[in-house]
Amino acid sequence: MSHGFETLAIHAGQDPEARTGAVIPPIYQTSTYAQDAVGAPRLGYEYSRSGNPTRDALQECLAALEGGPVGLAFASGLAAEDTLLRAVCQPGDHVVIPDDAYGGTYRLFARVAQRWGLEFSPAKVSDPASIRAAVQPGRTKIVWVETPTNPLLGIADIAALAAVAHDAGALLVVDNTFASPYLQQPIAFGADVVVHSTTKYIGGHSDVVGGALVVADAGLGEELRYHQNAMGAINGPFDAWLTLRGIKTLGVRMDRHCDNAERLAAYLDGHAKVAQVIYPGLPSHPGHEVAAKQMRRFGGMISFRAAGGEDHAVDICNRAKLFVLAESLGGVESLIEHPGRMTHASAAGSPLEVPGDLVRLSVGIETVDDLLADLEQALG
Repeated sequence: MSHGFETLAIHAGQDPEARTGAVIPPIYQTSTYAQDAVGAPRLGYEYSRSGNPTRDALQECLAALEGGPVGLAFASGLAAEDTLLRAVCQPGDHVVIPDDAYGGTYRLFARVAQRWGLEFSPAKVSDPASIRAAVQPGRTKIVWVETPTNPLLGIADIAALAAVAHDAGALLVVDNTFASPYLQQPIAFGADVVVHSTTKYIGGHSDVVGGALVVADAGLGEELRYHQNAMGAINGPFDAWLTLRGIKTLGVRMDRHCDNAERLAAYLDGHAKVAQVIYPGLPSHPGHEVAAKQMRRFGGMISFRAAGGEDHAVDICNRAKLFVLAESLGGVESLIEHPGRMTHASAAGSPLEVPGDLVRLSVGIETVDDLLADLEQALG
């Protein structure tokens, strides 16, 4: 029997605990487990890097929400990315990445993986021809995309890019952090691996750091599970429990994030002190039709360019009061940031450098009229 998203979010991997009937999965805050005999671990648990019941509950739930056979939880989104790269690639291989990728992802490729011998090429994810041109036959192992991208909210046609990747014998990896599995399920459109920073919408409360991989192929999932254990950047049991707690309300939170973002995007669009609003839900967004095809709604992230240039953008960020000036995104509270000087500073001077006049909003679930009033005063 199949269940709806909200039912899976509350129940997948989260049956009442067998011994006491506890409705919420316990926090198994243990490093090791008593064995029934030499070489006979009880229920397969030996050591919590290798397996932990709380983390297993989260992993089962993540897999169910993304529609894949295997889900894996990590200490952070970047830990998930690093594990994936080292499991799938080797020195001399090549990866195509977004030309406006998250700054931390770019840093991982440019400052860490490249030193290990992994080459990469940036390309525009909204243009399948650009991605195809960036592929190096025989060398490209991964086509890596974000959709929407961070911070310019570009939209990738997942099905089209899956065809490009598979034609080249490569995997399509989709960072689904901005959408969340509630709004978009890339595996259904042909993606091979889905990446999340569970710190963001999945956790949803700005109180836990984590990452995840969900795969379409069980064999690849087992290979990644081996690397998860061998490399060790696992999600701890309390972090897994907090993330599971956040997942339970993901659907209702995302609907409110989207409601508020739609109101704010409409307000900013055409505002005299805003040069451009970038939000996939606006018909003016070049990826609007593709987003409408593969997303349930358009998300809670908005970027805009200040009419007064970089100084004006920085002033807007500094004047905001209800919008908290902070990095990260996806929590119940609204955040504002200047990507060029904050989350994407590591991309400065590179092909991925973001415009200095760009402001990024993570729209929370507060009363929308209060958010509108704060933007009005911040715009000056």
